[in-house]
Amino acid sequence: MRYKSASRLAPLLFLAAAPLARAHPGHGPADLTSGFIHPFTGWDHLLAMVAVGIWATQLGGRSLWALPGAFVGAMAAGAALGAAGFAPPGVEWWILSSVFILGLLVASAARVPVPVGIAVTAAAGFVHGIAHGMEMPFQAATVRFLAGMVVATAILHSLGVAAGVLGGRRSPAIVRIAGAGIAACGVALLFS
Repeated sequence: MRYKSASRLAPLLFLAAAPLARAHPGHGPADLTSGFIHPFTGWDHLLAMVAVGIWATQLGGRSLWALPGAFVGAMAAGAALGAAGFAPPGVEWWILSSVFILGLLVASAARVPVPVGIAVTAAAGFVHGIAHGMEMPFQAATVRFLAGMVVATAILHSLGVAAGVLGGRRSPAIVRIAGAGIAACGVALLFS
């Protein structure tokens, strides 16, 4: 019965994401507070970061800290490169693809070796970071913005870990359905 109710939520998540896909506001002033708020204002960032925490919980062990750490570290490196002028084509497409891929990994409860999980989450973090860095000039205020973003990202990973732990205790199926919802949102974001 719980599975039937939860499965009805996945299409709603998909539909809710479509109008909000491009509602990610600009960065505004490059300071600590706006950097902290930024990951909470875009579905692409929020969903990817929470998915990393959930998947880390599913993998367990060393992955619990290694996957979020890889995402945060690679995001910071990507942001520095983006701020320095590195602007590869298709970054937004890669970001939205990362939401879809991370959602699929959670939905399938994919069991991979820790180095593979680190590589996947680092790649996702890197493209998210490049996008942030490309959108602002490199200056002292940008460093504060990125510091706020790193803290917020760590919090979102922690929320994903908490959701994975709590949902996994109740029913692993709920966690997998959440992953399917994240993947569906990734598709909606890609095509909106």
